[in-house]
Amino acid sequence: MTRRSSREPTRRAGASDRGFTLIELLVVVAIIGILAAVAVGRYQQSIVKAKEAVLRENLFVMRTQINLYFADKGNYPFDLQTLVDERYLRAVPHDPFTESPDTWVPSFAQLDDADISTEPGIEDVHSGATGSALNGSSYSEW
Repeated sequence: MTRRSSREPTRRAGASDRGFTLIELLVVVAIIGILAAVAVGRYQQSIVKAKEAVLRENLFVMRTQINLYFADKGNYPFDLQTLVDERYLRAVPHDPFTESPDTWVPSFAQLDDADISTEPGIEDVHSGATGSALNGSSYSEW
């Protein structure tokens, strides 16, 4: 009978020194995959939320400046570039969804018959982006 030295670790019956089993590794990889899928979905949704916030802010600023222009001049601007030329805006902002300053959809003021001397101008502006917001409304209605 051979004696074990006190330096050799004792082994349990059926234990292996080779590391993790394949099932353990598959479980870990599956958990990591699920967490990654959730994180990517949340990240993409946060990007859309940020673009929607920028769109709302751009529309608010342009509408405010159109109203200030009307209060100062007595008529609405002919186009958005007029707001830049008259220094009401530094530049026409980019629509965050279309990534262009040229896709804004202006709404022109309706003239009354008594208001013949006034030229029609931009009374309101909307996004030219297609699609729906996270709350279900259309971007073009904002």
